[in-house]
Amino acid sequence: MPLAAGLFSLGLLATVTIFALYAAGYSDTPLWLNLTCMLAPLGLFLGVLFAVSAARRR
Repeated sequence: MPLAAGLFSLGLLATVTIFALYAAGYSDTPLWLNLTCMLAPLGLFLGVLFAVSAARRR
């Protein structure tokens, strides 16, 4: 579960960074930053997967 939270947090931070750069006038963001945004859905998916698997074990 900490892995999922960490990935989601990094993805969210990258998303906020892209919005801040766009607000500052930069429209051409680096590819690595755009790809880092994809960590948010991955972390969300892993979090749901961990929660469901923990609930099924009980």
